[in-house]
Amino acid sequence: MNNGEGRRLAGQAEEEDDEDDVDECGLEAWERAYADERSWESLQEDESGMLRSIDNKALYHAQYRRRLRSLASSNAASRIQKGLIRYLCIVIDLSRAASETDFRPSRMAVVAKNVEAFIREFFDQNPLSQIGLVTIKDGVANCLTDLGGSPESHIKALMGKLECSGDSSLQNALDLVCGYLEQIPSYGHREVLILNSALSTCDPGDIMETIQKCKKSKVRCSVIGLSAEIFICKHICQETGGLYSVAVDESHFKELILEHAPPPPAIAEFAIANLIKMGFPQRAAENVISICLCHKEARGGGYTCPRCKARVCELPTECRICGLTLVSSPHLARSYHHLFPIAPFDEVTPVRLSSSQHKLPKSCFGCQQSLLNPGNRPSLSVECPRCKQFFCIDCDIYIHESLHNCPGCESFRHFKTVSSSEE
Repeated sequence: MNNGEGRRLAGQAEEEDDEDDVDECGLEAWERAYADERSWESLQEDESGMLRSIDNKALYHAQYRRRLRSLASSNAASRIQKGLIRYLCIVIDLSRAASETDFRPSRMAVVAKNVEAFIREFFDQNPLSQIGLVTIKDGVANCLTDLGGSPESHIKALMGKLECSGDSSLQNALDLVCGYLEQIPSYGHREVLILNSALSTCDPGDIMETIQKCKKSKVRCSVIGLSAEIFICKHICQETGGLYSVAVDESHFKELILEHAPPPPAIAEFAIANLIKMGFPQRAAENVISICLCHKEARGGGYTCPRCKARVCELPTECRICGLTLVSSPHLARSYHHLFPIAPFDEVTPVRLSSSQHKLPKSCFGCQQSLLNPGNRPSLSVECPRCKQFFCIDCDIYIHESLHNCPGCESFRHFKTVSSSEE
């Protein structure tokens, strides 16, 4: 190769690199960085008119506190029966509208990511419940996964079917999920959550009849829109007692979908007390091979039904031989906290924390970290209204969302028990 050919090849390589820097929309690499990250959304104007970055931690805590207060006010208004055994069908719109890029990188990608987080959070808060996935594409509703209690199987099935095409059909989706949920026992709470991207629905018949069918079958339908408010979606929610909301951005969509994780109040005329037969199966040894009813395969481990001795892989589930509901005792214990939730903690003003007149603790009772920022500036903190102990915002979120017990109140109760026993 001579010097002329080498220079010509080098020039061609530089031209190819320049072409790679421009994407299909005609954006340069530096333009794509701003378009993808939306850095302008992380700025806000302060009191003096200057732009400064948003404190995401404080913003998240404010949203969390607002959601916690709304739940507490609804619980305090009246004694509400909660549906602890839920059967939820998530309907995901995968029509061509889901490929729009107003949500980055697309509506479909944002929905998939947040549905994954929602499924994990749902089973963490509702261990006795089950989820099924349904997709809408090409005007047809397809069952992606049957009702089950395994988050990993739902997530794996969803991530393998992310393709957008055709129109949306709300009537076909409601007909499909209503047929599934009609078979649920009377003690189960039937719910549908529709994640709608399209502005129209292509239906084969009268959707109003389908809505009345869902209402008669006691199916609670909720809709989260990603485009604009639609009358038919609002009408579905009003008729069936669900919630309708429209997301303005990705963070708002995440907040809206996570609001459906805690169990909702039971519908008044359908809130009937029932006694439910449950079985507590024992874990089988890994070296004991038998055919499981879930996958129709020979496997080791699993759980044995105490009534018919059939083998299942995961809990909770329903035995396909005898129909007995199979759970474990931790599942019941983790559902108990919804009946007696912890009251929201009171926010402590920075002025009160830094005041010399009040000798308040300077460290969190939970993690023992300082409640003061560098420079002895007070940070956000909360106080338990019962035991009067102070906690940081991280411990506040952990106590209400995971622990479901106040460490200060538990310590005081333990101290009181020890003192009475000594006397």
